[in-house]
Amino acid sequence: MSSSSATPDAASAATPHPQHLTLGIGAALGAGLMWGLVFVAPLLLPDYPATLLSFGRYFAFGLVTLPIAWWQRKALRQLTRADWWLATKLSIVGNFIYYLTLSAAIQLAGAPLPTLIIGTLPVVIAVVSNLGSHGEHRFSWARLVPSLVLIAGGLLCVNADQVARLQAEGALTAYLGGAALAIVANAAWTWYPIHNARWLNAHRQHTSTTWATAQGITTLPIAAVGLALSLLWLRLTGDPRFAQSLSGPEPLKFWLLMTVIGFCASWLGTMLWNIASKNTPTALTGQLIVFETLAALAYAYLVYQRSPSGFEIAGIVLLVLGVIVGVRALASRQ
Repeated sequence: MSSSSATPDAASAATPHPQHLTLGIGAALGAGLMWGLVFVAPLLLPDYPATLLSFGRYFAFGLVTLPIAWWQRKALRQLTRADWWLATKLSIVGNFIYYLTLSAAIQLAGAPLPTLIIGTLPVVIAVVSNLGSHGEHRFSWARLVPSLVLIAGGLLCVNADQVARLQAEGALTAYLGGAALAIVANAAWTWYPIHNARWLNAHRQHTSTTWATAQGITTLPIAAVGLALSLLWLRLTGDPRFAQSLSGPEPLKFWLLMTVIGFCASWLGTMLWNIASKNTPTALTGQLIVFETLAALAYAYLVYQRSPSGFEIAGIVLLVLGVIVGVRALASRQ
């Protein structure tokens, strides 16, 4: 991982103007609300395998991006070959590797362990981005530690009941395999926002919409091939769920959800996250990913039609408090 994050205007990139910081935080909140929708699809489509949900989501994302790409065609032509290659890498790592390994981890170890490992992303990203920063881009650990501790404590509380149940189960091989895949997913989404933010800060002549659209364009062919191979495999193996229809037992519901998630969680969420990345320091941006966790919890409670437990309420309070402390600490540098 490159440690250089210098921009043409390093001071302004490292320390956004107050109204820019507010814009960045609001955009991160919007991205979290959009990304939280991803957790709804597996709950509403339990008969669909994770590979099909993953490739279906990003195939829809790519299709939704096509008309936007036509509208953005002049701006997209200004991207260099190196820019397109990075967009491809960001799509592969931040979309496919992350979601496929996370889905497989949940299938092997159940939801609790992968959720806890992925839930550490705000802490991991903030720490990694700060370790790779220098000079004006680096924050003192004294400023970062309080908010990181609060966020980590909140994530532990939210997952406390589930982790206790997981420890009571046997399946050590599946447990270790799921843990390894969840760590890979964690690493993928640690790499993605850091490199995405560095590109945005180094190429401020390009808009967040253009960069989100470029990633959608590079995602489409990969998702199309993956979706075709997944459907072919399900047909060849004689999966009874796909005997009547190539799109599975609920084709209309599947494609409607994939389209909604493809636009909201992928394109719109990516665009909002790009705005957040441009207007907040990377160490703070990493902490703001906590909004995705909060949104996912809220949507899950709606689907399950239950209220959070005492541990979960305590965790949510700590998560929100950690974000507020982080915002105030980092904003005080201006």
